[in-house]
Amino acid sequence: MGRKLWLHKVMGAASLLALATAGAAHGQVVEELVVTAQKRVENVQDVPIAISAFSANALQERAVGNVAQLSNLAPNVTLDGGTPFSGSPSVLSAYVRGIGSDDFAFNIDPGVGIYVDGVYLARTVGANQDLLDVERIEILKGPQGTLFGRNTIGGAISIVTREPGDTFKFKGDVTTGSHKLMQARGSADLPLAEGLSSSITFGIKSRQGYVERIPYPDARARNTTSYTAFPSSGYDTASHEGGENSWNLRGKLKWKGELTKVVLSADYTREDGGGLANTLLATTEMVPGNFAGTSNLPGTAFDPTGTTGFLFAGLYNFCIGATPAQIAARNAQALCGVRGTQYSPGLRVASLAGVNVDADPTNDRLPFDSRFVSKDIDKSYATGNSFSNMVNWGVGGTVEHSLTDDVTVKSITAYRKLLWKSGTDADGSPLNIGQLSFNMKQWQISQELQLLGSALDKKLNYVLGGYYFKEKGSLHDYVTFDEGLLQVDGPNQLETKNYAAFGQVDWRPSELIGVTIGGRYTKEEKLFEGGQQDLNGFNYKLFGCSDANGNIRPNGAFPLAPISCQVGLSYPDPSNPVRVYAPGVNKQTFSNFSPKVGVQLHPADDLMTYVSWSKGYKTGGWTTRLTNPQLTAQPFGEEVATTWEAGFKSKLLDRRLQLNGSVFQTEYDGIQLNFQQGTSPTIRNAGDAKIKGVELEAVAVPLEGLTINASVGYLRARYTDVLAGVLAVSGPNVFQAGTFVGAPLPKTPEWKINLSPRYAFKLANGGSVTAIADWTYTSSIWNNAQRTYVLKRPAVQVVNASVAYADPDGAWSVTVGGTNLTDKRYLTTGNENIAAGAVFGTYSRPREAYVRLGVTF
Repeated sequence: MGRKLWLHKVMGAASLLALATAGAAHGQVVEELVVTAQKRVENVQDVPIAISAFSANALQERAVGNVAQLSNLAPNVTLDGGTPFSGSPSVLSAYVRGIGSDDFAFNIDPGVGIYVDGVYLARTVGANQDLLDVERIEILKGPQGTLFGRNTIGGAISIVTREPGDTFKFKGDVTTGSHKLMQARGSADLPLAEGLSSSITFGIKSRQGYVERIPYPDARARNTTSYTAFPSSGYDTASHEGGENSWNLRGKLKWKGELTKVVLSADYTREDGGGLANTLLATTEMVPGNFAGTSNLPGTAFDPTGTTGFLFAGLYNFCIGATPAQIAARNAQALCGVRGTQYSPGLRVASLAGVNVDADPTNDRLPFDSRFVSKDIDKSYATGNSFSNMVNWGVGGTVEHSLTDDVTVKSITAYRKLLWKSGTDADGSPLNIGQLSFNMKQWQISQELQLLGSALDKKLNYVLGGYYFKEKGSLHDYVTFDEGLLQVDGPNQLETKNYAAFGQVDWRPSELIGVTIGGRYTKEEKLFEGGQQDLNGFNYKLFGCSDANGNIRPNGAFPLAPISCQVGLSYPDPSNPVRVYAPGVNKQTFSNFSPKVGVQLHPADDLMTYVSWSKGYKTGGWTTRLTNPQLTAQPFGEEVATTWEAGFKSKLLDRRLQLNGSVFQTEYDGIQLNFQQGTSPTIRNAGDAKIKGVELEAVAVPLEGLTINASVGYLRARYTDVLAGVLAVSGPNVFQAGTFVGAPLPKTPEWKINLSPRYAFKLANGGSVTAIADWTYTSSIWNNAQRTYVLKRPAVQVVNASVAYADPDGAWSVTVGGTNLTDKRYLTTGNENIAAGAVFGTYSRPREAYVRLGVTF
């Protein structure tokens, strides 16, 4: 789309809103909204940062229940609940202006920082927060490294929960709806004494999944090895995928004296759901590979040409359908034999060799192919794991003390703990082609000190601060591919320490001009130890170092050289012959200075223009999901983003039209992207990119009772450099458009347009009716870095609407609404695993209706 066309769209939207507002009633103006984007309370219109902010009322009226549901309301923002193969909707995939992260692994940090009451959430697991008793949400766009720190390279999402009130009050609601939805929420303010108050908030939600599991109509399905025969973080299953079952609790205690305010808080979330919905999209068992070919290296089952053999799914099909003679001709007796090794005798599984061609028809097995690709995206033949269990809790304290009328010191202290298990049957079949499960344990502690002040008759405002953060934990991967031909058992340990000092000064030397200067210095140390192992010892079996009974010979003669099998295959740990990750603790140290410089012009009271230059970064780590032996750990480095931005904020037509806009350009270097290398999704610094964009957000009050929110976002995000090694594994082929110079970045639509009218009016009895609609257009998105064709998200228009009635006293209300009213379905996440034989993904929720009863007293 040409530049002239998108410019016409942006200017046309602004002109229509201005014309519509010209005849507005004189008594109604755009609502004021305060934010803390610069660590102090300010009107959002006075902050020289592009911010999409939402009040508590706006969130409830639009049925926004978690962070991901904000995606349609904010330009140049993509938020999805769930990442590839995570199996959990509580994992947040967040991208702002083309920068973010689409993973949950412990070794990968987010690119958009999530904060709750000023406390950073280090993991994407649990970041798709249930928005319980929220006062407002601020989405800050562009690098926020100066005031928010590392891993806010794309932006920051700040969730501010409500503080206890000084008088008793209760507000709650009960909602029922499609897929057996049942939700109850409530919040009570409980004053305790003069200056001392408390609040308690709860939420309970259950909903049946929208993907139904159905039995595959073939008796051979019963002969599949049970998924419980292979290691996993758990063995829970479900009749429907995509269900929810959670409850939340938050308590606060506030004491306010003459000079000091103290707020103590505690929150607890428990999730016990049916796991992320999954749909098998395509199978790739026909792709040739290196296993059991007809041109194998002597003494092995390895075909170096990769043309006459199989990959894992094709190998499974060959093993069950080939005669003993055919298997022997390809030297595949060990590959098709007993799965497992002598090092885990309790995990051995019987041989697959020739079961479909022997004399016993009762042991026949289903092959894996496209027969399991369901014609209905909401039906699945899966029988294995489907669960997401999470406990996420934290305690914190915020202390503010006024040293003078113009100087305040603020302390934010927090401790959080996360326990998470999930499991998903990715292959959509009764077979164990892709059984994935995970177990994460993490804790973090953080301390931030701020000195906030003003001088020169409030013409100069400043914030100085220090920050300490530490987290420690583990992530254990359990992945079974292709009936156990590959069995990944991957324990990982990680520890991070972070220290930072920051400051920002905002000076208004005259009524016309303002200047912003700030910076943050960060020092970080990361420790990591990976323990991945393949419990089937596949490489030993592939290279003639094992027998058909699963007994490997690590010290035996390597067929291709006069060395032992373990040395020849580069297995790194003599004490554990099946371990593929190099033993030992790995260390990386990062240091960074993230500056910001800005200039603002204030030509009128309700008009500000600004220009800013800022930098941000995201720390590096290690690639962990490896299935081939590695003698050393594979690190990846940090990302860096540098952004120029020019924008304006305005209120026009007697404050009946609020119009904000910005243009920006970002140089994005060292991009960490997830690429499929065989069965292993690996992280690399893929290259560099240039991102250009425009945003326009408007709020108009054209008539008494009518408010129109509208936004337009345009992004052009393209690679300017791609590493040769990345091109080798992710270039164009029959399955994918590939990654190369000039290709677009993942999770980055070119256009996003939203229009949200709200009309409220009084009835004769004193009650009120509020009608709301949301229409969002999002252009097509590539869901992964390789740009897999079947995972591409098409351009889509989504419509939500609701009508609410409130009684004359405001004591109760009833809301009837619906989401995705036109039932547009699109993939929110997915994964291409050609080697394993499956491409799978998660579709957006279907059309759903709800009824909510709210009470206040």
